[in-house]
Amino acid sequence: MRMVDQFLWVIFPYMCIVIFIVGHIFRYRRDQFHWTAKSSEFIEKKQLMVGSLLFHLGIIPVVFGHVAGLGIPKSWMRALGVNDHLYHIGAVYVGGIFGVVTLLGMLILTSRRFTIRNVRRLSSASDLAVNVLLLFIVFMGLYATLVTNAVQPEFDYRSSISIWFRGLFILRPDPSLMTDVPFSFKLHALTGFAIFAFWPFTRLVHVWSVPLNYVGRSYILYRRNKSK
Repeated sequence: MRMVDQFLWVIFPYMCIVIFIVGHIFRYRRDQFHWTAKSSEFIEKKQLMVGSLLFHLGIIPVVFGHVAGLGIPKSWMRALGVNDHLYHIGAVYVGGIFGVVTLLGMLILTSRRFTIRNVRRLSSASDLAVNVLLLFIVFMGLYATLVTNAVQPEFDYRSSISIWFRGLFILRPDPSLMTDVPFSFKLHALTGFAIFAFWPFTRLVHVWSVPLNYVGRSYILYRRNKSK
């Protein structure tokens, strides 16, 4: 079990991080033409618009919630005036609401990709795999937040998962911190790292291509050819 824990909570996360970094560099240097979300809007627009809106409205606060919960020590939160009870309310209720919004968005997007024939035919194996994996990650995160926290209210991930997570980035990971963590949280963490390993080789790279230059670019002018 000690070897298994070492692999799951030390080796595997570092493998995913390395693949994430090296994979992005390699793809950017060799395959910039396909650095895109490969939009299928021209095939079906309504479900894409609703699902994408719900997913992005939910995932952004969820990401910031993860950054705060995993990256900021409990003592720092208390120093800022956020006691454990207040933090718990925010994490469970506010996080739960945005988690539900994210899950609804992913359900619509995944259903669309699998059930609309032309969209499915245009989708690569990686597109389908990413949709399923993201749906599973969101579901497990919501399950851990709403169900596991209710069944095991004594469990505080900031005293175990958060410390383990921060230890990875200072090169001092302690796999023993994950021993008594509930299974739902473990599965959510492992699949979360797995999506980072898939990231460079899928359409998820479009996240780094936010068209900020559109704000300041010149207008494109179209003139009618009067000779025709």
